[in-house]
Amino acid sequence: MAGGQGGGRRLTWAEVSARRMGRQGLTAPLPGATPADAVAAMCGAHAQVLSAAELSVGLRLAGTTRSDVRDAVWEERSLVKTFGPRGTVHLLPARDLPMWVGALSALPKPRSPFADGVRLTDEQAGLVLAAIADALDDAELTVDELTGAIVERVGSWAGDLVMPAFQGMWPRWRQALAPAGTRGLLCFGPGRARNVTYTSPRRWLPDLVPQEPEVAVDGLLRSYLRAYGPVSHQALATWLGTRPGWAAERLAGLGAEVEQVEVEGSIGWQLAADDVPDSGPTGVRLLPYFDAYVVACQPRQRLFRGAAAQRALSPTGQAGNFPVLLVDGTVGGVWHLRSSGRKATLTVEPLVALGARQRRLLDDEASRVGEVLEATVSLTVGPVTVGAHA
Repeated sequence: MAGGQGGGRRLTWAEVSARRMGRQGLTAPLPGATPADAVAAMCGAHAQVLSAAELSVGLRLAGTTRSDVRDAVWEERSLVKTFGPRGTVHLLPARDLPMWVGALSALPKPRSPFADGVRLTDEQAGLVLAAIADALDDAELTVDELTGAIVERVGSWAGDLVMPAFQGMWPRWRQALAPAGTRGLLCFGPGRARNVTYTSPRRWLPDLVPQEPEVAVDGLLRSYLRAYGPVSHQALATWLGTRPGWAAERLAGLGAEVEQVEVEGSIGWQLAADDVPDSGPTGVRLLPYFDAYVVACQPRQRLFRGAAAQRALSPTGQAGNFPVLLVDGTVGGVWHLRSSGRKATLTVEPLVALGARQRRLLDDEASRVGEVLEATVSLTVGPVTVGAHA
């Protein structure tokens, strides 16, 4: 949150943390909630690592396992694996997909990082998006199959290997992959052997129609503020991957629905007259790679204090690359899980001293991880030697 004047109410960081954690099922499991309810409370679950997303969701619910989360995605279809904020892979509630698609499609178009000759023109992008929608209308295709389908529909230029990738070059059309997801034209299908597949969310949401942009954006902002408020417009822009000026205008445009408050010297926006817990957060929680809470919570320097900033953030300040241990609402350690069948070894490296009660709570939390993963977990407290996730 940016510093400065303004904001009639004053809150402490402990109050803010307690509210955020309570609403996300990190103080106690969300009562009577489904996986879709938990993901809605998180404002989307990061799913770059799907097993981590399953754990993120399961830890916020009572009696929920990774199988339950998988069933919500692939059987019940109450969750959709697709592209969310910043073009990153997320689980989103199917019931909220019209809002997400309407809002993300309304964001100012980002500047392309690609040079002329590589970059899709607006005309080419439109052709590729239409080809994706047509190819996936009643199919689940691997990326190679989708490449062939797009080239067949629009021409060989879409398949030219011009995009630098991790271990080679990708075809030109893949610049439109995330935009196709955020427009509701594409989502992930079930894996085929070791291959990812893509399909259309309209196969099980035939009436999917994006909400009107104004309605959708306002709805998404309310959800975000409920989960992570108070926030600065800069933090909102970072979370969405958009321009700070646009974010400031949209927050102010909510009018009497929002207010500016001060949190220990910083000014941020929250829902008007939002409630404040009676006490700060206590206890310990284990959050996996790219958990939405650590990625979206701002100001990051309050969540990652002291040694945690050096140990659990990337050199550029990115959060999520390490699974973290929350101690009384702030990052107090990192951890790593090594699985072998139905058994797993959980190594936790505390960055703060744990009292006897906190150590017992860590044992309980390790057991909860095992329950979600449907595995027997043995806990070791000691150094974590595994590096950050890419």
